[in-house]
Amino acid sequence: MSMIERIPGMDDASLANLHANAQRLHLSGSAQQQTAAADMLPAIQAELAAREARKPPKKTPVRKAAVKAKVEGAAPKPRAAPRKKVAAAEAKAA
Repeated sequence: MSMIERIPGMDDASLANLHANAQRLHLSGSAQQQTAAADMLPAIQAELAAREARKPPKKTPVRKAAVKAKVEGAAPKPRAAPRKKVAAAEAKAA
């Protein structure tokens, strides 16, 4: 069984490692290693692309306050003033 035939059965970590090694050998290996890496890279890249396409899309995180504001049509709840400012305002008023 050739290495290209083993690619679909590899787990994600092994496939990523094989991809990194093939890229490295394609650039700096011996002539035989460069040829083998050049033959394998299209198959590896195709498998990586197929696996990425099968993954469900990532959900973007939504803040709960923003969701409530959209649902209820109200503005988000204002933040409380810092205690130092409240104490300074009370000191001025007295």
